[in-house]
Amino acid sequence: MAVVPDFHKRILFSDEAHFWLNGYVNKQNCRIWSEANPQVYVETPLHPEKLTVWCTLWAGGIIDPYFIKNDEGHKVTVNGDRYRAMITNFFIPELNNHDIQELWFQQEGATCHTARATIDLLKDTFGDCLISRFGPVNWPPRSCDLTPLDYFLWDYVKSLVDADMPQTLDDLEDNIFRVIADIRPQMLEKVIENWTSRLDYIRACRGSHMPEIIFKM
Repeated sequence: MAVVPDFHKRILFSDEAHFWLNGYVNKQNCRIWSEANPQVYVETPLHPEKLTVWCTLWAGGIIDPYFIKNDEGHKVTVNGDRYRAMITNFFIPELNNHDIQELWFQQEGATCHTARATIDLLKDTFGDCLISRFGPVNWPPRSCDLTPLDYFLWDYVKSLVDADMPQTLDDLEDNIFRVIADIRPQMLEKVIENWTSRLDYIRACRGSHMPEIIFKM
């Protein structure tokens, strides 16, 4: 950061997340406050339908979200083969459609991201500008508070995609595309500047947990 002042603007941050149909959320996040037992219950489907979405953002914009699907076009979760196929068939061609030069690529260290063949593919694409487990530059494990998609994008998108109560996975997918496409560059600039504040805080506290309340944007 001290050697390259705009280094934080040159990182492509990546991550994936699940989006559930009908706004399903983990019931552990539901809390009801009352002086008396309200006898309230929340109905949730046994196997809620969901999409798994992968996305990349940097200070200059967001590359279109990618929805993990199998060869038949059915929505599935990510694994090593699907992730590598996505990098090959979607992400690398998308990079060629953007004016992206001298950028670094960051990914967290999930097993599906870090198979030897996948790391070799990313090294061929980014050289030493790869921030990843088993990469030239290591990414610290369990560091969601340092990933802009975790501390900003996913919560922001999820807060908006259920506004019109999508009834099908296709509707949900359309909403995700729309919300992400509407994110303005000025917002991303603030998100990335916030990332530098987080780094400063972690350095000052020698890696201890950071209170989210001090990073309101």
